[in-house]
Amino acid sequence: MSGKYTIILAAGKGTRMKSKLYKVLHQVCGKPMVDHVLTEVEKTQPDQIVTVVGHGAEAVEETLGKRSQYVVQEEQLGTGHAVLQAEPLLGTKEGMTLIASGDTPLFTAATFEKLFAYHMDKGAKATILTATAPDPFGYGRIIRSDIGTVQKIVEQKDATAEEARVNEINTGVYVFDNQALFAALHEVKNDNAQGEYYLPDVIQILKAKGDVIAAYRMKDFSESMGVNDRVALAAATKVMQARINKQHMQAGVTLIDPATTYIDADVEIGPDTIIEPGVYLKGHTKIGADCKIGTHSELINATLEDHVTVTSSTIEDSIMHTGSDIGPNSHLRPDSEIGEGAHLGNFVEIKKATIGPRTKVGHLTYVGNAILGSDINVGCGVVFVNYDGVKKWEAKVGSHAFIGSNSNIVAPVTIADHSFIAAGSTITEDVPYHAMGIARARQVNKADFWQRTAIADDPEWNQPDK
Repeated sequence: MSGKYTIILAAGKGTRMKSKLYKVLHQVCGKPMVDHVLTEVEKTQPDQIVTVVGHGAEAVEETLGKRSQYVVQEEQLGTGHAVLQAEPLLGTKEGMTLIASGDTPLFTAATFEKLFAYHMDKGAKATILTATAPDPFGYGRIIRSDIGTVQKIVEQKDATAEEARVNEINTGVYVFDNQALFAALHEVKNDNAQGEYYLPDVIQILKAKGDVIAAYRMKDFSESMGVNDRVALAAATKVMQARINKQHMQAGVTLIDPATTYIDADVEIGPDTIIEPGVYLKGHTKIGADCKIGTHSELINATLEDHVTVTSSTIEDSIMHTGSDIGPNSHLRPDSEIGEGAHLGNFVEIKKATIGPRTKVGHLTYVGNAILGSDINVGCGVVFVNYDGVKKWEAKVGSHAFIGSNSNIVAPVTIADHSFIAAGSTITEDVPYHAMGIARARQVNKADFWQRTAIADDPEWNQPDK
């Protein structure tokens, strides 16, 4: 029974990236390039995926996990040599094999599917994925016969003046008859300036045997963009950003200015949500329906249920439940949970804390390592003091409590339901049900204190308007 296989080439070092990070692990819209390729390949439902790794092999395998099998190209001896490393896993199998590069993050599953279908329809031993390039310089050209069949692939340096004018280029993606591929790879020579074994040479070997060589020309040239340096990485990111934004808008999300809205590949957004300019949605952020994300907000692995409003704030690895709101200029640090209808106002920082439904934390407040119940009012300038210099401690505040402004809640401490904290208190002991906790010195007014200060003897200050 014939199968469908894929080989992803991810062994190149990528010296032009000028980076310690392995090339295919550089990110485009929050996801490593090779992961983009694998994700689209997976959608075609192949029977087996093999990734060829070399430099940074362990990092690639850790990134992709068990979604692929791996073979190692110990020496960098060209693309043909890289594919040959997969022979122990695929060499004897019948079917067709897609070959794609790990540094081409823009190809889509739809394009791969069309390539497979075209290959089968033409009864080809090899099918080349091609595109029409606005500027074909540097690409291998597809030279066709008068009847449209592929004669050869000509590299830029070997092209005649007439061949160089051809704008149909080789994208570097192929589908081969699997057994024909590995048989031909053993015939590839390395008699070139680089002393490498090139995968495109397989095309000429198969053609010399009289096999059918096909070429499927895709419509969108931008998909074929490979990334070899930081300039190309930025260009690919721009294309992916536009693609992602378009998909969200077509699904019912309003982006006020798509050009300044940055959404990572794995972000989910519900319909009728409005995203203002300058917003960055990262990682595995999930946003419900009818939300509003205000200008210059950053959400990282955040979960927002429906009808949540975020105003110029940062949310990391936290959840906001239905109808809650935050901002402006506030920060949800990791492991925070904000209840339904809760309000977090200006300059509020929440860290590893739970804020109950309808609780209000209005402004200039820090809540760390705490559990707050429902319907609490937290006044301005309150600090939950959670760290004693060695260990973090937890504070608990019951429902319907009132915490006055400029209070310090020193954990570990429990403040019961329906209790009160007087403004300016430093609370170090539990406060019982219905009680008021007051922890501040009683005010004492010193009469005529002005006369006791040295400043009173200063003629300049001892004036009515001073």
